[in-house]
Amino acid sequence: MRLPTWIAQHLAALRAVLVFTVLLGLVYPLALVAVGQLPGLNHKTDGSLISSGGTTVGSALIGQSFTDADGNPVARYFQSRPSAAGDGYDPTATSASNLGPESVVDTIATDPEESSESLLTQVCGRSKSVGELNGVDGRRPYCTDDGVGAVLAVFRADGLTGPVTRVVSVNQAAPATPFVTEYQGVAVEPAQPGEDYVAAGGVVTPIRGDAPAEPAVPADAVTASASGLDPQISPAYAELQVNRVARERGAEPAAVRKLVEEHTGGRGLGFLGAPGVNVLELNLALDKQFAAR
Repeated sequence: MRLPTWIAQHLAALRAVLVFTVLLGLVYPLALVAVGQLPGLNHKTDGSLISSGGTTVGSALIGQSFTDADGNPVARYFQSRPSAAGDGYDPTATSASNLGPESVVDTIATDPEESSESLLTQVCGRSKSVGELNGVDGRRPYCTDDGVGAVLAVFRADGLTGPVTRVVSVNQAAPATPFVTEYQGVAVEPAQPGEDYVAAGGVVTPIRGDAPAEPAVPADAVTASASGLDPQISPAYAELQVNRVARERGAEPAAVRKLVEEHTGGRGLGFLGAPGVNVLELNLALDKQFAAR
């Protein structure tokens, strides 16, 4: 007895679903897991985990912070670049900040919990902190001395034209002293919490200041990677930290610099990306060779 055509078609489709479910949902994944356990591949497929003293301390592929319980940098260690993934380097929340070049005005709310920093202010604050930690000039263009974005909201009599009638330092809340006292003859006011000066008609005006064109603090020291998990820093950022780490460990800077060179990787395939220094591997090598004082 022949089955009706529509039933036969449905049974054929069901058999195809079952076969492909077994092949692609079970056999194929298990085959890949088995291949990943072959000698030479198993280290990478297991997450490139790094152990020290018999304890897993991290992964060569995922960065981590070297800070104390209060979030302050531990001076005897090389510091990683910032991370916007969760609370920092969280693989389950990998992401960037989604802030771009036009993010220069902070949100200063009456409730501090609702306030947020612009990308410019984050960069300025990080550069100031890195400079202080390493004993270098942390100033950057368009940053104030107190580590926020040097941005004014300029009000004019006719909107975008005409004489200046009012000027507000939008990233410095009262009672802070504005980074400039006047702009085109008009006294500069500090921002008042809860006020939206851009919506009120103020023209956003960044002020460059007298910071050097080439900051002493490299870009990767003040910006997060796209994934927020980058385990490496640039050789320039590592070099900036050499003297501080050597001093904290009672070592010669040349010896610490040699370790940095040993843990600096080249470009991918010889031409992709840029050289990088794996921070976790470098810090473990430091602990092994130069015990902290």
